[in-house]
Amino acid sequence: MNIPHSIRIDAQIAYLESESNPESNRYVFAYTITIRNEGSVAARLLARHWVITDAHDKVQEVRGEGVVGEKPHIPPGQAFRYTSAAMIETPVGMMRGEYRMRADTGESFDAEIPPFTLAAPGTLH
Repeated sequence: MNIPHSIRIDAQIAYLESESNPESNRYVFAYTITIRNEGSVAARLLARHWVITDAHDKVQEVRGEGVVGEKPHIPPGQAFRYTSAAMIETPVGMMRGEYRMRADTGESFDAEIPPFTLAAPGTLH
């Protein structure tokens, strides 16, 4: 069975020590996202919605058009990769969200961004 809308999202996280200042409760993380179209129809990423939660359950929601100034068109079997950053007030946190996509056939759908952990070195075993 061929699924028309199948988007896989993977994240790689890096703690940015040079941008962080733990004494001021500032922890900055870079995240590289790979969005792979595993479906049978090309799709364009239209918008993003992030939910960023720190260890004190403080939530930041980020909504906007596209990613890094682009609205990438991703054909079947292809991927789009970009890097951005997030700042939280604790050494550990979590990000999750979704991308609003529009298939070339006209249907809109959400591609879930699975939760991933933000953790400064030495904070998790």
